[in-house]
Amino acid sequence: MLKDIDTVKLIFGLKVHQLRQEQDLSYQQLSERTGLAISYLHNIEKGKKYPKADKILALAKALNTDYNYLVSLDADKRLQPIIDLIHSDFLKVFPLELFGINTPKLIELLSVTPDKVNAFISTVIKILRNHHLQGEDFYKAALRSYQDMNDNYFDELEHAVRQFKTENELPQQPPLRTEQLESLLLRRYQLRIDRDFLASQPDMEEIRSFYAPQSQTLFLNQGLSSAQENFLLAKELGFQYLALEERPYETRMTEVDSFDKLLNNFKASYFSVALLMDEREMIEDIETMARWRSWEAASFLALFRKYNVTSEMLIQRLANILPQHFGINDLFFFRFFARPDLQKFEMTKEMHLSQLHNPHANQLDEHYCRRWISINLIRQLKAHQGVDNTRGPIAGAQISRYWGTPDAYLCITIAKPEHREPENSSSVTIGLLINDKLKRLFRFLEDPKLSAKDVHTTCERCGILDCGARAVPPSVLQHRRKKEKIKATLEQLEEKVAN
Repeated sequence: MLKDIDTVKLIFGLKVHQLRQEQDLSYQQLSERTGLAISYLHNIEKGKKYPKADKILALAKALNTDYNYLVSLDADKRLQPIIDLIHSDFLKVFPLELFGINTPKLIELLSVTPDKVNAFISTVIKILRNHHLQGEDFYKAALRSYQDMNDNYFDELEHAVRQFKTENELPQQPPLRTEQLESLLLRRYQLRIDRDFLASQPDMEEIRSFYAPQSQTLFLNQGLSSAQENFLLAKELGFQYLALEERPYETRMTEVDSFDKLLNNFKASYFSVALLMDEREMIEDIETMARWRSWEAASFLALFRKYNVTSEMLIQRLANILPQHFGINDLFFFRFFARPDLQKFEMTKEMHLSQLHNPHANQLDEHYCRRWISINLIRQLKAHQGVDNTRGPIAGAQISRYWGTPDAYLCITIAKPEHREPENSSSVTIGLLINDKLKRLFRFLEDPKLSAKDVHTTCERCGILDCGARAVPPSVLQHRRKKEKIKATLEQLEEKVAN
């Protein structure tokens, strides 16, 4: 991530590079005019060195410019878009190094032919400003890209979990008990658990846990399920065992002010899920699932109970294991939330591997397709609750064929009431692109009884004519078609005039 001093060096180096090229000076010639070593000039242009005042004066004279222009943080029209990009939050907060990108090298490449990239950079800057994108948005986008780049599987974390289990003689077979996790925290890290303090603070209702390093205490709120407690305890073990110093202390990060903090939070969460859901056990469970000749909702929910985990943890773990051990790389994961009236369904979490799959665009304030099993299962759950007080969770599977595309996905969903507020509901879904590899893995895809539906992203964009679940008219689609008709009419008019 770019620091302020790095920004100053980069801008200075860009100006020297541009002026030298405009005047068709070689490094040797500029060295002779200024008395500065060629290697030193290289480092200046790459943003690695910032010369002292006397050397800046020498450079200004040799490049036929003035001192103030070189030290200013502004530039001429050709360089200004690149300068704007350097000044923007993007390079200051986006962890390019995580993806093997050297920031000075990126700037150097952009500056070689600024005329060709200025329009693109200007567009990026305008998007950042118009959509009010902040550091937090970049951090989260970077983390999702990092997961995608690694197929959502991190061998070093899996290895750390295996080593931790060996060191502490933990069994492979689930589930791990709450008292085991508490004992490990106390014995290894002298860390105690407090379940009373947060419950006594009304303002802390939204905080599931808080870690106080000075007193070595993990505060847990009341009203958590056993699975939620185990996740938080195992996550704290992850923070401690992996020695992740820059970290959030509360469960739900109230402010994402550092990428390292967000990344370490992800690592500890990954450690927790991998600890509670043993890798080899999960592989065996998926192999068993692959032999089903029809979709078995009860057997799938048995996994949920076997590991004593939340539905989100189970679906996320599938998204770890399937790419690494079964070659199923094209998948998405998302989570929906709904209030009791079921008037609006909010997509609160989303991840894509290998490509941007349908559905996406969760920033749109539109009505998501009611044919999705993610939404249908929430509605089914609410209907059951009204009839027989079903508490859930319930599970389902569906083949979703995306209208207007050749793509179809096997979508597996778990829906359940929210633990603290059971009048609200949520669902988590893993969507697997149906291809030959997936068909060879899961036999039940051949079952004609498996539900299959044509779906779209949102009602506003959907052209399915006989949809009985539409919430609103296809306004976006209608607007686009109207524009297409106007364009076609104008083209016909042009041809008529030409003839």
